[in-house]
Parts: sequence; structure tokens; C-alpha cells
Amino acid sequence: MVKVLLGIPRIGPPPALLRVALAVSCIARAHAADNVPSDATRALAEQHNCMACHCVTHRMLAPSFRQIAAHYAHQPDASVRLQRKIIDGGAGTWGNAPMPANTQITDAQAAALAAWILQLR
Repeated sequence: MVKVLLGIPRIGPPPALLRVALAVSCIARAHAADNVPSDATRALAEQHNCMACHCVTHRMLAPSFRQIAAHYAHQPDASVRLQRKIIDGGAGTWGNAPMPANTQITDAQAAALAAWILQLR
């Protein structure tokens, strides 16, 4: 698109369209940043091998963290239940594949992981 403004040809989209595109891009980046674990949470999940079976957005060997968040979304005691599941492990919720117990994870670490997972829904 060529437009002449004050005798100077201008090529490209109108400035208003650029402002809208920039705003959408900024909002999308901010939203994406909210759905990525903090470095500390990611390090904790990696340190305890959570990421060997789980992924943030899609199912691997185990349900994604978003699927887990959706599963617990309407349970009033979701955080406590998820913390126990993280520490004690279990089977049957997502099929036959068992989740091993993570007895090396402290209650505070389980609470941090559960809080992060639940905010992903």
C-alpha cells in the first residue's frame, strides 16, 4: 500500500494498524509469560524429574500440567489434594500409568508446584 503524506510516499500499513498489531503482540507475550513457570519452579520440576513425564501444554507419558489444572479446577481443596498427589504419587486418575511417590519433595516445594500448576488452567 502506497500513500502520499505531505508529498512523501509512504509504503506499508497505516500507523493505526501497526499500533493494534503491537498491542496484540504485547498482550500475547504477557499472557504467554504467565503460563511459563518461573525459573525457580521450572528448576524444581526438573530437579525432581517432573518434566520427564509431564509437559506444560501437551500430554507426554503423563497428563500436561494444563490438563491437571483443568481436572482440579472446581475442587475446593484442589491445592491440598494436588500437593498430596505430588508427594505420595498414585495411579488410576489418568489411566493405568502410576505416578511414583516423590518423598524427597518437601511440603513447601509441593505447595509451590501445586500453586503453579493450578494457575495454568
